[in-house]
Amino acid sequence: MLTKHCRMGERTKQLGSAMRDPHQQKRIILVIVCVALLLDNMLYMVIVPIIPDYLADLESEQSEHVHLVLHPNTSSANSTSQDNSNKDNLDIQIGILFASKAILQLLVNPLSGTFIDRVGYDIPLLIGLTVMFVSTCIFAFAENYATLFVARSLQGLGSAFADTSGFAMIADKYTEEAERSRALGISLAFISFGSLVAPPFGGVLYEFAGKRVPFIVLASVCLADGFLLLTVIKPFSNRTRENMPVGTPIYRLMVDPYIAVVAGALTMANIPLAFLEPTIANWMETTMHSTQWEMGLTWLPAFFPHILGVFITVKLAAKNPHLQWFYGALGMVIIGASSCTVPACKTFGQLIAPLCGICFGIALVDTALLPTLAFLVDVRYVSVYGSVYAIADISYSIAYAMGPIVAGQIVHNLGFVQLNLGMGLVNVLYAPALLLLRNVCQMKPSYSERDNLLDEAPQGLYDTIKLEEVRAKKKGYSSSGNCLSVDENGFDPFRVQQSSDPDYT
Repeated sequence: MLTKHCRMGERTKQLGSAMRDPHQQKRIILVIVCVALLLDNMLYMVIVPIIPDYLADLESEQSEHVHLVLHPNTSSANSTSQDNSNKDNLDIQIGILFASKAILQLLVNPLSGTFIDRVGYDIPLLIGLTVMFVSTCIFAFAENYATLFVARSLQGLGSAFADTSGFAMIADKYTEEAERSRALGISLAFISFGSLVAPPFGGVLYEFAGKRVPFIVLASVCLADGFLLLTVIKPFSNRTRENMPVGTPIYRLMVDPYIAVVAGALTMANIPLAFLEPTIANWMETTMHSTQWEMGLTWLPAFFPHILGVFITVKLAAKNPHLQWFYGALGMVIIGASSCTVPACKTFGQLIAPLCGICFGIALVDTALLPTLAFLVDVRYVSVYGSVYAIADISYSIAYAMGPIVAGQIVHNLGFVQLNLGMGLVNVLYAPALLLLRNVCQMKPSYSERDNLLDEAPQGLYDTIKLEEVRAKKKGYSSSGNCLSVDENGFDPFRVQQSSDPDYT
């Protein structure tokens, strides 16, 4: 018995030492962030097969109750004239419910980005996971539309903290560019997997186990991820946060032309996916007479090209990091061409090809440009990433907030063909704007001072604290010297004059 306890104690010590090892801790942090992103996107998409049917049942029950109260002696068959109006009302309710998450996320992101820059990445990630857990539990036990709306909006609040702090934490821990691209690529693969596997996951469990079970499963995983975060990172341990470097204000990052171009590309690239998700099922049913299983599995084949796109971009970026802008522009062209070909498809098999092309192009854009945002902050501002990834989250939220509300109106007024041609044309025309990033990618962050002042390899944000403390003791160092010149004359037309800015620390 004593030997067994000794072995357990040794294993606990080994686990504790592994968690304290910086390399192992980075891997565990990546797992925590990937699970958080997976959960967020699964919760976003798991309601796709559940909510329409569930709301339709609620609507029919309410309509039948009202009909019996007002017309107790008439047949329910006479209420057929109300079916169309009820269906229109249901479509509006579903559209608002789907958009509410992205709308609240869009509103909260500027505040969450600033908050993350002030307190670090771990506490906001814990806040995000906690709010997502609460919203998932509310989804499980909601019995009316108002409660579902509150749960969906709460998820947007949690996502604004969890997604932004998760991406920022990865950028902070993985300081080497190739390693950072690989880590962010893995997180994007989890996002894709969550988005594409959630509808069949939710549909099957809803059919055989009821509405609550899918949400209870997701809430349990969310709870486990939060406990792992508390165990590994210990967000509330005593750390000197008063010496943290002050991140660049989000409004300054928003007006930076390089960051603005990247944010615009992320929005444009995700518009086709955001606009097709709420409209393509009706179009398939009308034009192809597709079955329910075909409409349910529409996006599942696109998961594999998305993973392939992430893998290819990570490999290419490791060999030619100065061509990140080109990979993003190529992805936008592929998205544009694929979007334009969607209306020409006549069968389910034909439709798979352009949808795979859209997801492949999105993988190129996201995998190339998300690390570029961290790179831009490294070479032009302070290496604190909360606000810049809040801008990225805003870019995604704009697309997914407009999708459920705007896409249906465009299809109704102009047609499905015009919607796809417009989205394709916008992506192709925007792609040349990424040429602006051609010179930025030639910048090199000046780590020479960091390497000389620190005895060990940089580990991210909290090493920057140590570096600032050492700088304070040495004279002649300027905190504005974060990048080398773009050209041989040392001229960068968009260089931010940091040293003269009173907000810069």
